[in-house]
Amino acid sequence: MKEGSAWIEPHVGEETRQEPLAYPKANVLHRFIAKFIDLLIVAAIYELPLRVGFLTGLTYLLLADGFGGGKSPGKRLIGLRVVLTGNRRICSFKESIIRNFPLALAYLFFFVPFVGWLATVLLSAVEGLLIIGNGQGLRVGDELAGTQVLDNNVFHPSEE
Repeated sequence: MKEGSAWIEPHVGEETRQEPLAYPKANVLHRFIAKFIDLLIVAAIYELPLRVGFLTGLTYLLLADGFGGGKSPGKRLIGLRVVLTGNRRICSFKESIIRNFPLALAYLFFFVPFVGWLATVLLSAVEGLLIIGNGQGLRVGDELAGTQVLDNNVFHPSEE
């Protein structure tokens, strides 16, 4: 095994498939910029007439990471992607909904004056602090969905 390599070498008689030990943490600033871009899109969608904008914005927030090979528009612009750490596949709509559920709750709470605003700030702060403090940059949604955000040049999915 090469020094500094993130791959496990198989033992004699074992399968020759290589599995990663752990993926490196994506750049935190890049993650925040990508999410900011996605939230700008949600804000623009919200301006659609009637309540169509609210529901469409919520739907976009939940599904965004399932588009285009695990890349929301913000992640695509910044060079990030969401992957499933267990089986080396890109994020699907199912995992996108699960990983973005805490953010969707914050979006819903935002429309409740005062208490909802406080809940939105708290949920967003916890998610942001977890991205910074966790060794792999995992937030609550990532833990629930079994996903991780990676730089594009680090990950080569098994099926793309």
